[in-house]
Amino acid sequence: MRVKEFDIVERPPRYLRGEMQCIDAIRAQLTEAEWRGYLRGQIAKYNWRLGAKEETDAGKLLWYAKWLTGVDPRE
Repeated sequence: MRVKEFDIVERPPRYLRGEMQCIDAIRAQLTEAEWRGYLRGQIAKYNWRLGAKEETDAGKLLWYAKWLTGVDPRE
């Protein structure tokens, strides 16, 4: 899957500093167990507010779930 330069789910511009995305900076600071916990928390958050806040919540939930399965959703 090719990610668009700026995509509201895949690559929101507010999460980019230079060439690094915020998600990469977060991952670099965490152990594997912490990273998996972070992903599970993000999935829970987007599931909790599904349909109540933004239309992008379902997409974000799936995006983090892909990470949890070991697949970088940007690839």
